[in-house]
Amino acid sequence: MPVTDEAIEKIKAMIVSGELRPGSRLPKESDLAERLGLSRNSLREAVKALSIIRVLDVRQGDGTYVTSLEPNLLLDALAFVVDFHQDNTVLEFLEVRRIMEPAAAAMAARAMSDEDIAALRQVLDSLSDDPSLEELIDNDLVFHRGIAAGSGNTVLCSLIEGLSGPTARARIWRGLTEEGAVERTRLQHRAIFEAIAGRNPQLAHAWATVHVAGVEQWLRNTLGAAGPLPADGF
Repeated sequence: MPVTDEAIEKIKAMIVSGELRPGSRLPKESDLAERLGLSRNSLREAVKALSIIRVLDVRQGDGTYVTSLEPNLLLDALAFVVDFHQDNTVLEFLEVRRIMEPAAAAMAARAMSDEDIAALRQVLDSLSDDPSLEELIDNDLVFHRGIAAGSGNTVLCSLIEGLSGPTARARIWRGLTEEGAVERTRLQHRAIFEAIAGRNPQLAHAWATVHVAGVEQWLRNTLGAAGPLPADGF
């Protein structure tokens, strides 16, 4: 095992065991390196790597701390990584969304507070009768983010948030090229909302499946006929 990887594993073991808890400050670099049997250089590299993935927080002049380790913080790295996806993986991201988002909608129908449901209604009502595609996409992101948060599961919410980026361009492309796509999206959003507001998990799950699967099927048909997604700037 490379020395830096060994250092990472040793720090990880300290956190997993509870020796270092969220918010804890790491011992002085020299003391920790000696204790773990590592060179100070290897320890620095490990700390740098763990800070990138938000496990550690390096505060200049103060020390290095374990972060809160909350799912939304740790899964931030997912959003960064998926930005490197290739066009031929967009369908795979949509397949994953088709699994997760209906589950989130069903959970939201059970767990979402009345106040959050009212806020979700405002998101839909805030869209003008003749929105631009950009306004619709922005509204779409806020709407789906609200449902994911309403599921009450922070891990699921963070995963959905991290996976939304790779499919955004496909949704924009569909809105530009498929007749009726914008109005269909609005109607499906409203149907999902009404199911959640009506506390009907099965219906919320069904409508969310129809919604995401529609984009997925459109993209399958389009890629089969026209090849990969167009480059940014279309």
